[in-house]
Amino acid sequence: MRVVAINNYARHVGGIESYLDLVLPAIAAAGHEVALLYETGKREPHPISLPANSACWSAETLGHEGAIRAMKEWKPDVLFLHSVDDPSFEAALRGGGGGGTPTVMFAHQYHGTCISGTKAYAFPTTVPCARVFGPACLALYYPRRCGGLDPRTMLRDYRRQRLRLSLVRGYEAIVTHSEHMRQEYVRHGVPSQRVHQLPFPVATTATPYLRSDTASPPAEWRLLFVGRMERLKGGQLFLKALPQVARALSTPLHVTLIGDGRERAAWERQARTAEGRVPNLRISFAGWVDRSAMSDRYAESHLLVVPSVWPEPLGMVGPEAGLQGVPAAAFRVGGVPHWLEDGINGHLADGAPPKAGNLAEAIVKCLGDPKHYAALSRGAHDRAQRFLLDAHVEALIAVFARHLP
Repeated sequence: MRVVAINNYARHVGGIESYLDLVLPAIAAAGHEVALLYETGKREPHPISLPANSACWSAETLGHEGAIRAMKEWKPDVLFLHSVDDPSFEAALRGGGGGGTPTVMFAHQYHGTCISGTKAYAFPTTVPCARVFGPACLALYYPRRCGGLDPRTMLRDYRRQRLRLSLVRGYEAIVTHSEHMRQEYVRHGVPSQRVHQLPFPVATTATPYLRSDTASPPAEWRLLFVGRMERLKGGQLFLKALPQVARALSTPLHVTLIGDGRERAAWERQARTAEGRVPNLRISFAGWVDRSAMSDRYAESHLLVVPSVWPEPLGMVGPEAGLQGVPAAAFRVGGVPHWLEDGINGHLADGAPPKAGNLAEAIVKCLGDPKHYAALSRGAHDRAQRFLLDAHVEALIAVFARHLP
């Protein structure tokens, strides 16, 4: 089988590229040929891994028509679509593989189901949105701050998403990583038999680590945040929750935030204020950490905190930490409950709406009793075994094969 992956970027930018970096070599190792067509930018630095001699085309270099023509000459059996910024290019790709070539889209995000793509209201507070995309979104755009304040932006984004949704409804199959996202596309008119929820793969660079039981708390609890430092990732609520956590626990707290983004400076100021007011609280900002070093970061942490206030399609950082026996505290939003089972591998906080106090209570539930924490750690390790690479690739190839002409 010849599989061409189609994406905006060919270098590491976010979770989609990390997924492709993991899965494309595995598809090739299973005996299939892979190629990559990317929309914009260069492959360097940190290119997505491809087997030697794999075809790779840049739409920015070749032009849209030239890239599609080169792809068609390669004679793919399946178009494996991920993120494409220009919906007109996405529409042209539909017929670019040749007559009858099926398109299988991986719905990593809310592609075609939200005017802004965030699936969250921003005013008067940030809360997940459960609406079906349609004309009513235009009426809510300003009152709920779904995007910018320019009406031209509103109309442009609405038309883009409307075109995307019409394309999605015509694809042979949609695959995604959580039941939440599967239901999202069924609600938006894709027949349920064409939407497949697959076991999502997570990368591990070390032997899974299962920490031993303990009858007493450690010298300090080490909490970890990993992700983009943006408003929707909820770091401001996490930092706001820490004084309540510190008051409830007698053990010192060391909090590490890994990542970067537009909100980092504001979060750093908030952290310094919290440290000045709360004894035995240390907060560190580590920036981005290379993937090869993340296993060590997880292994030295006790709890992952995922404070996202938008409906995360999945939140792959949770299963990644779980492979190291690290439980999690998070808001009950989007696809998070797909991997976080309350009381088994962590605790969920009410996310309607997300509040710092609710998150603090979930964190304290995880750490307040050492014996319960040890059980959560075992649960995290056990649940993470559902997210291994071989099972994902096997299920993915089965979807491809099902839709071959």
